[in-house]
Amino acid sequence: MIRYGILSTAQVVPRFVKGVEESQKGIVTAIASRGIEKAQKMAQKLAIPRAFGSYEELCQSTEVDIVYIAVYNKGHYDAAKLALMNHKHVLLEKPFTMTLAQAEELFLLAQERGLFLMEAQKSLFLPITKQVQQAINTGKIGTIHWLDAVMAYPNIDHISWFRDLSAGGGVFRGAGTYPLEYMQYLLAALPEEYQGMLVFPDGQSDAQAQITLRFPKEIVGTLFLTVELDLKKQLIIYGEKGKIIVPDFWKTATAEIHYADSQIEELSSTQKSEFVFEIDHVNDCLERGLLESPIVTKELTLKTVAITEAIYENNQK
Repeated sequence: MIRYGILSTAQVVPRFVKGVEESQKGIVTAIASRGIEKAQKMAQKLAIPRAFGSYEELCQSTEVDIVYIAVYNKGHYDAAKLALMNHKHVLLEKPFTMTLAQAEELFLLAQERGLFLMEAQKSLFLPITKQVQQAINTGKIGTIHWLDAVMAYPNIDHISWFRDLSAGGGVFRGAGTYPLEYMQYLLAALPEEYQGMLVFPDGQSDAQAQITLRFPKEIVGTLFLTVELDLKKQLIIYGEKGKIIVPDFWKTATAEIHYADSQIEELSSTQKSEFVFEIDHVNDCLERGLLESPIVTKELTLKTVAITEAIYENNQK
């Protein structure tokens, strides 16, 4: 069994643990927080054998093969570097790092030490994502012209650091990775041009974002992200013969193909945990001795980090 250690007691952790439990070859052996009480409470709740009161202790544990990191955004780089320096494989939550330089350093460190490093991006491994990609590749909606994603989080203040830009808060950094990487994956292409506008309430991180991308073959991608409005979260792929609507595309088990003649084709899959497919992929990569995922590639992650960093820089001049 591949043994997972978890850095963080964030709200995503119970769902991740369920995914590991559902996976064929994974097991969670340890969890760490900056305080032993929080770690022990979560360990007891989720039946995790070991709890540590520091990240260092978990990363040094001989009972852990790979570290799943879900700490606050600015802490991603330091936590991942700590795990890699202690010879642990790493699955690092998005956004991968705050800067491109940090991301490049982590990949170089992993390569030098012969360790697997991947950005957590569960949406790319969902069965429904494969069905959507197949529909595109077989020409069901013809030539693609536009991909449009909307993500809305009107009740975000349960994340205590979200409004703090210096902590890595903000709607684009927090949620933009999902549609950015989903679009690149579906099209099997990186954007050639991009621009974005971020809206910052006084003294806070960005609350709204509008991003435009130009992909090869003159395909346009647009993203709208907000914490101010309660909108339907979805991604729509527009082609010359119809469109594909993917609701909640980062976790969904359903989608619809709308054809030009008004016919609708339902796509569906069976899943309990939306995390299990990603975890099975990571386990397979480790068993095969891979240092990089062939799905969430180093190139994909670095491009996404570069776009995110550049848009924040351009909007704070």
